[in-house]
Amino acid sequence: MNESILSNYSRRDALKTISTGFGYLAFAGLATEQALAASSTAPRGPHFPARAKRVIFACMRGGPSHVDTFDHKPNLLRDEGKTAGFGNRKLLGSPFKFKKHGKSGLPISELFPHLSKHADKLCLLNGMNADVPVHPQCFVQLHTGSFQFVRPSVGAWVSYGLGAETQDLPGFVTIKPPTRVGGAQNYGSAFMPAVYQGTAVGNLNDDVSNATIGNLGNKSLAAGLQRKQIDLIQSMNQNLRKEKPSDQRIDGVIKSYELAYRMQSSVPELLDLSDEPQSMLDLYGVNAAKTNDFGRQCLLARRMAEAGVRYIEITHSSWDQHNGLRGRLQSNCEATDQPLAALLTDLAQRGMLEDTLVVWGGEFGRTPHVKRPDGRDHNSTGFSFWMAGGGVQGGMRHGATDEHGIAAVDGKMNFHDLHATMLHLLGLDHTRLTYNYAGRDFRLTDVFGKVAHKIIA
Repeated sequence: MNESILSNYSRRDALKTISTGFGYLAFAGLATEQALAASSTAPRGPHFPARAKRVIFACMRGGPSHVDTFDHKPNLLRDEGKTAGFGNRKLLGSPFKFKKHGKSGLPISELFPHLSKHADKLCLLNGMNADVPVHPQCFVQLHTGSFQFVRPSVGAWVSYGLGAETQDLPGFVTIKPPTRVGGAQNYGSAFMPAVYQGTAVGNLNDDVSNATIGNLGNKSLAAGLQRKQIDLIQSMNQNLRKEKPSDQRIDGVIKSYELAYRMQSSVPELLDLSDEPQSMLDLYGVNAAKTNDFGRQCLLARRMAEAGVRYIEITHSSWDQHNGLRGRLQSNCEATDQPLAALLTDLAQRGMLEDTLVVWGGEFGRTPHVKRPDGRDHNSTGFSFWMAGGGVQGGMRHGATDEHGIAAVDGKMNFHDLHATMLHLLGLDHTRLTYNYAGRDFRLTDVFGKVAHKIIA
C-alpha cells in the first residue's frame, strides 16, 4: 500500500485496514462499544488529599497459609494434635519458626528472610475474612467486590476515579493474569467503558520473559505510513464530531486510536529490561533459577509505576497447598521473598514508596486444622494480607484471628473494607465513587465498606 492509494481510501476501507495491528487493539479492547462512551482519561483530582498515587497489588493466587507466614500462633503449636471441633480434624502447628523483626518486633515466619528486613514498613492485616472458601467466587470477589454479578475490577475503578498519569500507557496493567479462575473478569471494566479495563501482559502459564501485549504491532504498514493512515481516520472522526458535538462516543474512539498508536513505542521500551544495571537485576533475582519470573514481574511493576501506570497487578501461583505444605510453601516463598523485598527497597530508594501503595495477599487463607498430615485446606473466615507504603503505618499488626488462627475476631476486614481503605489512601471516598448504569448508581463496595483508619500513618 502506498500514499496515493491511502489518500483515496474511503472511510469504510480505512476502518477495515485499521483492524490489523494497533487498530485491532483499539477495536478489541480500547474502542469497543463501551469504550466509545469513555470520557477523558486525563488525570483527575481525588476527593481529598491522597496519600498514594498508585497501587501495586501482588496477588498470591490460591490462598497463602497465614498461620505459616504472617499470623504467628504459638498456641497452635502448643495444641498440635488436638481436635479443633471440626469432626476428627486435628490442629497442625506451623513447621516454620517465627521471629520478631525490626524495631516494631513484628513476628514474621522464617520463610521470608528478605522481606522480614522491611518489617518496620509492613502493616500486617491479620483480621481479613471473605464470604466463601471457594477459589472462583472468592478470587473474583477479591478483584471486583462481588462473586454474584459481573462488576468492574478494582483497577478499573481506580482508573475511572483518577484517570491516567500518562497518556502514553494504560492506567491499569495486569502482568501474567490467571486465565482460569475468573479470567478477564478479574481485570475487566464490566459496564464501564472498556478504556478503564486492565491491559494484560502475558498470562499466568507463560514465562514473563516473553510476555507482551497482543496485537500491538502493525505488520502491514511502516510507522510513517501508519501515522498517515491514522491521520486520515482521525480527520474523518473529527469531521463527524463537528456534525455531532454531543456524541461523546466519537471523542472516545479518537482517544483510543491515539493511545493505541503511542503504545506501540512506549510499551516495548517499558518491557525491555536491557537498560537496567546488573546490580538492579541481581537485587530482584532476575535470571536466578528460583526468583527470575517473579523478580521480573516486580521489576516491571516498578518500571510501570515510575512511568505513570496507576494500578499494576502481578501474580504468583499456586498457593493452594492441600498437601506437600512444607516443600511447596517453602518453594513459593523462595520465589517471591527476595523480589518483594527488592521492590520495597527499590521504591524507597527512588522516593516512590511513600506514594506507592504495595498490597500482598490471596483470595483466602488456610485451615490450622487438617485432614492430611502435610496440607491445609481453604479458610475464608480468617487470613492475612499486608500493605506497605502509600500512607500506611508500618511495623504494626491490625486485627487478629483466634488463638489457633481459624477465624478473625478483632479488627475484621472483608474485601469491601480492603477496597474502601485502598481507595481512601488514593484520595477517593468509596461512597462517592459511583458509576451510573441502567438507571442505578454502582460502586466498588456496593452498600458496604469501612475504611481502616487505624492503619493510616
